[in-house]
Amino acid sequence: MAIIGGLTSHNSRQMPHILNVYKMPQLSYGSFDPALNDKTQFPFVYQVIPSEIPQYVGIIQLLHHFGWTWIGLIVSDDDSGEMLLRILMPSLLQNNICIALKEIIPTLKGSSRITMQIKKTMESIKSSLSSSKTNVILVHGNSRSMDVLRMVLSLQENVEMKPIERVWIITAQWDFASVPIIDMFTPKSFNGTLSFTLHATNVAEYEQFLKTLNPNQMMLYFIHWFWSTAFNCSFPTYNIYRINARNCTGEEKLWSLPGAVFEMEMSGQSYSIYNAVYAVAHAFHAMFSSRSMQKAIGDGGTWNLSNVYPWQLNYFLKQIRFNNTAGEEIFFNENGKLVTGYDIINTVIFPNQSIHRIRVGRINQQASGGKQFTVNESAVVWNQRFKQILPKSTCVESCHPGHKRIVKQGEQICCYDCPQCSEGMISNLTDADHCDKCSDDQYPNKNQDQCMPKHIIYLSYREPLGIILTSFVLFLSLITLLIMWIFIQQQETPIVKANNWNITCTLLTSLLLCFLCSFLFIGKPGKVTCLLRQTVFGIVFSLAVSCVLAKTLTVVLAFMATKPGNRMRKWMGKRLAVSVIILCTLIQTGICALWLATSPPFPEFDMHSQTTQIIVQCNEGSAAMFYTVLGYMGLLAIISFTVAFLARKLPDTFNEAKLITFSMLVFCSVWLSFVPTYLSTKGKYMVAVEIFCILASSVGLLGCIFLPKLYIIVLRPELNARDQLIRKQNFAI
Repeated sequence: MAIIGGLTSHNSRQMPHILNVYKMPQLSYGSFDPALNDKTQFPFVYQVIPSEIPQYVGIIQLLHHFGWTWIGLIVSDDDSGEMLLRILMPSLLQNNICIALKEIIPTLKGSSRITMQIKKTMESIKSSLSSSKTNVILVHGNSRSMDVLRMVLSLQENVEMKPIERVWIITAQWDFASVPIIDMFTPKSFNGTLSFTLHATNVAEYEQFLKTLNPNQMMLYFIHWFWSTAFNCSFPTYNIYRINARNCTGEEKLWSLPGAVFEMEMSGQSYSIYNAVYAVAHAFHAMFSSRSMQKAIGDGGTWNLSNVYPWQLNYFLKQIRFNNTAGEEIFFNENGKLVTGYDIINTVIFPNQSIHRIRVGRINQQASGGKQFTVNESAVVWNQRFKQILPKSTCVESCHPGHKRIVKQGEQICCYDCPQCSEGMISNLTDADHCDKCSDDQYPNKNQDQCMPKHIIYLSYREPLGIILTSFVLFLSLITLLIMWIFIQQQETPIVKANNWNITCTLLTSLLLCFLCSFLFIGKPGKVTCLLRQTVFGIVFSLAVSCVLAKTLTVVLAFMATKPGNRMRKWMGKRLAVSVIILCTLIQTGICALWLATSPPFPEFDMHSQTTQIIVQCNEGSAAMFYTVLGYMGLLAIISFTVAFLARKLPDTFNEAKLITFSMLVFCSVWLSFVPTYLSTKGKYMVAVEIFCILASSVGLLGCIFLPKLYIIVLRPELNARDQLIRKQNFAI
């Protein structure tokens, strides 16, 4: 009615061509051949094992989980090995996992064990395993094809006493712990192995079944042969003899055998057979319980098995869905495969050769939420060589954060150099393929493995530079107020009257405003302060320089007016000074108004000038208008300087033209040095330079023009007399 078998891929492909004639259900628990998925050729084949594809995906995920990128690969020289190379190799490369060594092992057949080809293969495997620095080796093949590898390992461990201790990753096709001859077992080499096995769940009755197993009560030759081999005894009844061996009693205990010979726990293959038998049983039960069968039986009828045919069972096999005694749901998908998965088993072998298998992971196709692959790293027991430290298996040391990997020329992708990220770039991952740029408001830290927030900077009242400048502004403002108070107290004295009190008062007021406008440059720039900063400074300074120019013209015109017949006398007085001051100031005011109307200044964040800082500054809007304002002030200063310089030798006891000349020389020197200094600085230091120039030029005007007068007023009051100001030709300065 149905056949359950675990033959090789080749035989599993050939048998259906015969059995399909009878439409007989065939349940395979041993062949992973993907060709059996073709339901056109193999419509009656059911596989109680999962697809190999999840196993390949699990291998990649396992290697990624432990960071192993430099591995060895040993595969069988058959269709299964070819399939693995065809599917897995591209995936390994895509995931930056490289092959340090690759060996393809031919399958032993009959007397071929001693051929030269096999000897060469063994020597090649031995040489590769001994010389390779990789700690992880992936093995794929069945028991027959892995005999050559087993002989190499046995020779190294049992004869040469040099076990090849690695992390062996073994696919579900090979149960490495099951050996036909106990002397071929290599516990030191395979201790700590990670193997993919067919998923199995403990069935409570299985161990009890094994304990009651008696070969004398069975007629299966295989059971007698196994019993004789495992317990080294003879079965004369079945013509099975061992040299110098006692006869088997059948009362021998299976659990007394070493784990390499027989394990009491249900294996993945046994679990697959168990599910296959129950699948057929449930299909029979469903078929017998169907309404069509009940109708065929009729009232009082009985079943006649001769009336049931194998092809009738296929429909029910495709439809079955049941829970086995382990509580797992069993059903076949559209390709006739049992929807199960793989277990990841860590095999621990003790000195007495007892074996303990620990399930440390699972590949479950039916899981959701990213839990298709799970692994419990803490439960893994590694080979004694690694002293319970996670083994590393890479071509080179991993690139630390702050570096990126660049593949060495002519080498595999896993062999690379680790240059540091370029300036301004970071990498926060191990083995980063490239470095990333921080966002504009962040900068790389010293190790270039993290982006740090940039500090917002501006000239603050709380920092030392801001405190010093604020102190200077307040001090100079107080000095100016003091001078103004002294001049107010002394306004009736000759020297104050001689200096045109109205112009002097306007000049002192403008200088006081010049000092105070420095406060617009200190503190966090805002929309209002940016609008007022340069415009107020430009207008106030133009007013101050206009006052100086008015003073200069007053001095010159005063001297020229003393000449007989000169018409300049009518220009003397307040009208000229006021006109000059108002006109010059209005021109600067017009320039500033045009500036604000067309391209006004605005606050901005400069994120690029400094690596670690964000500069809060005022964008001048139009650089041309800014330099026009400065240029206009410079023009007034040059005119004042020129006129005062030409009038410096005019005869007089107190010739103010000399003082104005020197004050304009200081003023022009300060602002000529301002331009290159201003352009070469950034951030708060650029603002500090402008404040310094404002203070320095204002101090120059204040000191050069008013300190000599204060000296006479305060320290030499005897010189502050009318007779000191009279010359041969009387005129007022």
